[in-house]
Amino acid sequence: MAEIGQWFKDIIPQVTILDAIDVLVVTFLIYQLIKFTMQTRAAQVLKAFGLILVLAQISEWLQLSTLAWISNYVIDAGAIVLVLLFQPEIRRALEKLGRRKFFNQNTDEEDENERTVIGEIVRAVQRMSGSRTGALIVVQNREPLGDIIESGTTLYANVSSELLENIFTPNTPLHDGAVIIKEDTIIAAGCFLPLAVDPYLAQEVGTRHRAAIGMSERTDALVIVVSEETGILSCAKGGKLIRYLDGNSLREMLEEIIKEGKDEFPNLLVKWLRGANNGKS
Repeated sequence: MAEIGQWFKDIIPQVTILDAIDVLVVTFLIYQLIKFTMQTRAAQVLKAFGLILVLAQISEWLQLSTLAWISNYVIDAGAIVLVLLFQPEIRRALEKLGRRKFFNQNTDEEDENERTVIGEIVRAVQRMSGSRTGALIVVQNREPLGDIIESGTTLYANVSSELLENIFTPNTPLHDGAVIIKEDTIIAAGCFLPLAVDPYLAQEVGTRHRAAIGMSERTDALVIVVSEETGILSCAKGGKLIRYLDGNSLREMLEEIIKEGKDEFPNLLVKWLRGANNGKS
């Protein structure tokens, strides 16, 4: 322990502000890569690609020339393969990166976009409530929902009331499952949610409501439910079901969950850089 303490004492004075920025940027990139893989189908592909890297290294150690040649060939073509496989996801990520203003997170454009998304969700839910069309909508928070997304059909479409209503139209392929929304994107539809197992739930709580409660118990997402029998609008959050909501109440809950779901890592990085800059001036 004494040697480790002495090592830290020797190394810390040598760390410059550029070294700190270098580490923060690399950490941020790794964080975004992990987040990307957890939210999309990329996890399994990158896992397989990692196994190929390990196999290539082992084959070089053991001097297995044929296996090493094949592994290295796959690795060389890997970048092109990944771009082809995840072209829609990469395009959307680059578009968001281009729109983002890192040193002014709460821009008027972002606020307007959030209001538009919330308005589209509220409008769709109110219409489905009026027509007694059953619906189950999951608004993702900070926790990734990779496994849930993979259980449905990926869409990666802009949030619109018309699309949401069309998805939940009875007797259509996706109407029985749940829709997953992250920020301004409908990520997937027809997803299967875990059911709540509480035997003391009221008898009038149907499968959709049990799925909403079960999802909110296991994740930090907000789950919106429209009852097919009564048209009653409900929301589940933190394992609790709030019933008989109106449009204004739903709007407030959506504003809160979208605010919670924003990336804190970039905000912290911006604040740190601002503080360092102020310290110099």
